[in-house]
Parts: sequence; structure tokens; C-alpha cells
Amino acid sequence: MLEEIKARLDDEIFRLTHELQVTLPQAIQKAVEHGDLRENSEYKAALERQQFVQARLNHLTRRRAEISNVDLSEIPADRVGFGSRVTVVDLRSGDEETYTLVFGDFIDLETGQISMASALGKSLLGKRVGQEFELRLPKITRKLRIERMTTLHEMIGDK
Repeated sequence: MLEEIKARLDDEIFRLTHELQVTLPQAIQKAVEHGDLRENSEYKAALERQQFVQARLNHLTRRRAEISNVDLSEIPADRVGFGSRVTVVDLRSGDEETYTLVFGDFIDLETGQISMASALGKSLLGKRVGQEFELRLPKITRKLRIERMTTLHEMIGDK
């Protein structure tokens, strides 16, 4: 899982770096050639995109550095921690949901990835299979139980 995350980050960093160093300077140069920059929407759009890409690159670079510094010996092999894939059941509805805990502010609900810093992520950390807990949200409190768990150690074969 770590290698998959690193590869995804590296791909996006490479793509955005190319855009920042090649594509956007060409777009800015082309817009400058059109003349009056005060009323040039292409120029303004290119500059705004350049600022966005730079901010995104800074964010991704920090995330990549965090992941590179992960020490597997500090991640629990028997409890929920970074990289764990956890299936919980809602004790009221019986619905099952599966999540994978990831770093920082990263959330991708389509793939079930949630941040360890989120309310659910914090509630899951350190729990074991069979353990029940309450997830307090602004408008509701959910009662959940951990049904299944696969730790990062199990996923990479380092039990």
C-alpha cells in the first residue's frame, strides 16, 4: 500500500511539475504575445492555474515526505493504524462499510480511504476486531463494531 501511494503521488508530482515548468510558461508566453495583459483572460487564467499548481505541488511534496518517513515498526500489527483496511458494522442499521486509513487530510470516499485525522479515523485508531465504539458526529452518534481488519503489515506480507 505504501508503494502504491508513493507511486500515485510521484505520478501526480511529475505531471504537475511538467505543467508548471513547460505547459504553463508556454501558455503565459502565448497570452503575453496577444498584447494588453490587463484585459487578457487567457493570461489571468494561466497565472491562476500556475498558483494552483504550485500550491498543489507543495502539498503533494509534503505528503510524499511524510510517507517516505513511515516506520513500519511503529505501526501496530494487531490494532487499527495507518494503512489498515477496516470493515465496520453499524449496530443500529446493520450496514457494513469498509475504510482504509491514510495520512493527513486525504479523503477519497469512492475508494473508502479516510484520513486518520478525521472523526472516524480518530475513532478507529488503536481498536481491535470485535471492539464496539461510538462515532460522534455533529448531528448524530453512530454505534459501530469492527468486524474485520487487515493491517498494513498483513498487506505487505510483514506479519
